Amino acid sequence: MHAAAAESLAPFLKPGSRALDVGSGSGYFTHVLAEMCGPGGRVVGIEHIEALRELGEGNVRRGRRGKEMLEAGEIKFVMGDGRKGWPDGLATGKDGGYDCIHVGAAAKGIHPPLIEQLKAPGRMFIPVEEDFMQHIYVVDKKEDGSVEKRKLFGVQYVPLTDAPTA
Repeated sequence: MHAAAAESLAPFLKPGSRALDVGSGSGYFTHVLAEMCGPGGRVVGIEHIEALRELGEGNVRRGRRGKEMLEAGEIKFVMGDGRKGWPDGLATGKDGGYDCIHVGAAAKGIHPPLIEQLKAPGRMFIPVEEDFMQHIYVVDKKEDGSVEKRKLFGVQYVPLTDAPTA
């Protein structure tokens, strides 16, 4: 699935791009996105479970390149509700937002905050649960701000969930 996501998002990633990885888990795909964003890029991995946020950051930090990217601010792991995205530090308007958003867990729908935080043009790769099945959707925000959603294929992901209560 990571290869399919990377291939789908690649046309929207170039040096200096910004990306959001919702449900960043082990940090593997967050690091892949950072490599695709190249020099000057920025990738935010968001998790709602502290142990997973720590796991992802720790895994990325283990390698020399990952450690450099973390220290340079090219990769950042944060705690939050990924369904709301991560607007902190993003510019607004046509040039603001993420060039791409990857969602690594099945959502019950396509959450409006994620579309709002997508740059125009920009792309989101998201598994969506519908009628007891899951499908990958590609959501493209066009240059004029219009949104196009395309269902690609069936999948089976873990669900995008609420944070555990204390």
